[in-house]
Amino acid sequence: MAFIDHIHACNNADPGRYHPFRIGDQVIGALRPDFRAALLAASPDFSFDDDGTCRFAPHINTPTARSAALAIAADILHQQGVIPRLHGEKFDIRPSLSVDPLAQLDRSAMPCFGFRSWGVHMNGFVRKQGGIHMWIAHRAQDKANYPGMLDNMVAGGQPSGLGFLENMIKECAEEAAIPPELSRHLKPVGTVSYLYETSEGLKPDVMVNYDLELPIDFIPDNADGEVGHFELRPIAEVAEIVRTGFEFKFNCALVIIDFLIRHGILTADNEPDYCRLTTGLHRDVTVSGMFSKPVVS
Repeated sequence: MAFIDHIHACNNADPGRYHPFRIGDQVIGALRPDFRAALLAASPDFSFDDDGTCRFAPHINTPTARSAALAIAADILHQQGVIPRLHGEKFDIRPSLSVDPLAQLDRSAMPCFGFRSWGVHMNGFVRKQGGIHMWIAHRAQDKANYPGMLDNMVAGGQPSGLGFLENMIKECAEEAAIPPELSRHLKPVGTVSYLYETSEGLKPDVMVNYDLELPIDFIPDNADGEVGHFELRPIAEVAEIVRTGFEFKFNCALVIIDFLIRHGILTADNEPDYCRLTTGLHRDVTVSGMFSKPVVS
């Protein structure tokens, strides 16, 4: 087991299993054949080309119309058991931050369509005499996804209508009771991206990451029930947990590896996979690239 195994685990998609979903001339999603068939049977608002490409019917040509068509289809497919659950929170559908949202969809249905989701993750840490210590969250046992696994101190999906920093501050308050006078010191530190295949579909996702150095006497407290408890661990112990296993939720391990690199804990002198880690955390894993080049080198 090594740090690089987390990069491979988070980029496990097989492009051959999917058909592209286009909006206009742009590939925006990817569908498995069985889901594509169920979608086309459930709704007249979608069609497919001879090569298997799925797209909206011609009359569905605005963000509002696309969102409505997706919502109707998602509800039907949920009732049929094709989409396991719906969350009730909308995510924007867009390939990059430079593009206005093309539509919106329930966050739990995003992987079924292979649409890119965005999220915010925060590394909370303190500096003690012995060095950096990191706050680790233990996910609640009744969480629908990845119950009981280790997590970053604060993290959440990026819903429609919020800025990334605004969302991060909100999540800090909800998940760890971090007051505004502390969360205003959040430091944006970049992104991590991956192309992950789940039982439901594809996650070509981007995490927008933040660091927050906290006072030594601050004790986090979960307010929304999503965290079972928090634990403050020396950074060397956190690094060893990541290096030797998969106790962390799959994408959270990448956020920690990124922290270890940025803070000089993993370097070219002490980590043989250093170069592969630095490039692997920031691959261009757009859905359109799936259909023209391998996902993982």
